[in-house]
Parts: sequence; structure tokens; C-alpha cells
Amino acid sequence: QVQLVESGGGLVQTGGSLRLSCAASGRTSSGHVMGWFRQAPEKEREFVAAIMWSGGFTLYADSVKGRFTISRDNAKNTVYLQMNSLKPEDTAVYYCNSGPTYGRRPNPYWGQGTQVTVSS
Repeated sequence: QVQLVESGGGLVQTGGSLRLSCAASGRTSSGHVMGWFRQAPEKEREFVAAIMWSGGFTLYADSVKGRFTISRDNAKNTVYLQMNSLKPEDTAVYYCNSGPTYGRRPNPYWGQGTQVTVSS
């Protein structure tokens, strides 16, 4: 089991920045992948970004590439999502996700989610 706790959401104006954090505990390992997904009202949950604990390989959705950066601190078992140049369409609940599979599909473990609201 892996436990994930997100923080850092909030309200920001268009063009602003936020940094989300996800602290992992439990059976984390170097083979695990950490990712972020988001879900806007009345929309399906979608992939945002992913990173491998080992090697730091990253993957991004086209909609956030160049604006968002995923990173990790292995010593703290924490993954970050730096979000710059935010747009109203980035408004969603952001979920941390973890598991063994690298890619755009969700892994088994989820955090509780943190709300990000971008005002126009």
C-alpha cells in the first residue's frame, strides 16, 4: 500500500503560478512512478504528468507541456508539480497518483485531491 497526501492547491489569477506537493508513504520503492491527474467539473479525469522515482524520466500531457514541471525529492518521498502560466481551463481537482506503470494510464494508488482554481 502507498499513501499519498497532496497539498498546495488554491485560487490564482490567469497567468499565475502554484506548486502542488504530494508526499508518499508506505511501500514506496525506486520502481514506482508518481503522477498527477486532474478532473474538472463534468469532465473525465485526465493525465497531467508523470515521473519515475529512479532516473527522473518525465512525461507530460500536451496541454501542460512547457508550462508545468514535475519533479521529485527522493529523500523526502515527495513529488511536486510546478504550474506556471495558469489558464482558467487548468481549473480542476488535482490528484496525485502512484504505482508501478510508467505512462499516461493511472496507477492503483490515489491521493485525496487538491482544488486548483484559476480565475479569468
